[in-house]
Amino acid sequence: MSTATTPPRSGPADPTAAGAPGADGGDSRHARRFGLPVATALVMGNIIGGGIFLLPASVARYGTISLVAFGVLTLGAIALALVFGRLAHRHPKTGGPYVYAREAFGDFAGFLTAWSYWITTWVSNAALAVAAVGYLDVLLPVHGSTTATIGAALLIQWLPALANLAGTRYVGAVQVVATVLKFVPLLLVAIGGLFAFDSANLGPFHAEGGSALGAVSASAAILLFSYLGVESAAVSAGEVRDPRRNVGRATVLGTLAAALLYLLTTLSVFGTVPHERLVSSTAPFTDSVNLMFGGSWGGTAVACMALVSMLGALNGWTLLSAQTPYAAARDGLFPKAFTRKRRGVPTVGVAVTVVLASLLTVYNYTSGNPRVFETLVLVTTFTATVPYLLSAAAQLYFLLSGRPDRVNRARLVRDTLLALTAFGFSLWLVAGSGHAAVYQGVLFLFAGVPVYAWMSARRQRAAASSPADRT
Repeated sequence: MSTATTPPRSGPADPTAAGAPGADGGDSRHARRFGLPVATALVMGNIIGGGIFLLPASVARYGTISLVAFGVLTLGAIALALVFGRLAHRHPKTGGPYVYAREAFGDFAGFLTAWSYWITTWVSNAALAVAAVGYLDVLLPVHGSTTATIGAALLIQWLPALANLAGTRYVGAVQVVATVLKFVPLLLVAIGGLFAFDSANLGPFHAEGGSALGAVSASAAILLFSYLGVESAAVSAGEVRDPRRNVGRATVLGTLAAALLYLLTTLSVFGTVPHERLVSSTAPFTDSVNLMFGGSWGGTAVACMALVSMLGALNGWTLLSAQTPYAAARDGLFPKAFTRKRRGVPTVGVAVTVVLASLLTVYNYTSGNPRVFETLVLVTTFTATVPYLLSAAAQLYFLLSGRPDRVNRARLVRDTLLALTAFGFSLWLVAGSGHAAVYQGVLFLFAGVPVYAWMSARRQRAAASSPADRT
């Protein structure tokens, strides 16, 4: 009888990660490894997406205390970035949090991480599409018709999916262009807002009832959406050149640059748009620029750039949404269909993700929910923290299980403190996301358990019927 019924934890080699020409089964001209600039752009492009362009209005109801949450969130995100950099140096393979959890705790932990992260990616895509429609409405009024709104949201999701299906070469090109263009409105608001800043627009420090700590936690749970993507380079490590060196650098550089812009732009929006108007705004950056310069030309230009930014974020998130199930499918934890690649892109993962995100978008718009964006964001807060928690725990496991004679004690203390900070930060976000989001997130998470049971049973049967087991 065989003593092993599961594949080795390292999984089979990824031919595309080795950079073999044509390894993806398609035209190798369309598959290209990412260098440090593109990897950094991938991190920044996924972090700075639809979130920053809509979230100032989403947290304005808590008051300017949400700026405190932004500061705390930034410190936590940097701790996560450093942890992911160290983990990617140890395991430079496509899959990111899934790879780390599976290496440390086994198949079931790896599956839950992959499943939860996959949910996060396609729910995030739906949320980004909703945010993009708010800015599209500035250019082409669509909110007056539910059908037009849904159609616009679906179009915004499918265009990046088509770019992904064209190959990783085009994913990287779109990401760099979108990242460059998105800096224009962000820098305009960040710098121009300082000259037009009026403290009378800030509103109350603590606008809602309850404790100040509760307000910080609640606003941080919403704001986490703006930092999703910190793990982008780690998830796509197999497509990054020299991942042991470049993934960590790209993660930290992308997170620091995004954090600086976030803090400056949010403060500027708070100081230029009156509080009572900001709370109900569907395009706060457009409102901010219109108030800075008068008229609507500036706001219209910003709306165009915001749409480009969100399409860039959707472009990167669509790639990430296919990479995690691809890595899990190689190890037999997801259906084998997810391993199919064309031009360096897992095509089945892209197609399934965009279909699920589209269905979720239609459901939320037709359910009569007045706060579609916030609902989707809070669900992703819970599902995102599951991979973050398990990744931080995996780092602790790797640090504490190493051979004592090979341990650098100074680095051990530093890395352990970082991992504990990342773990505590993620746990705090779960508490702040609220009962409703945790309830929905748990339902999404546990819906994957039958999938794991099915895949595990298939591997068990395959192992039992193999020639090696009959000898």
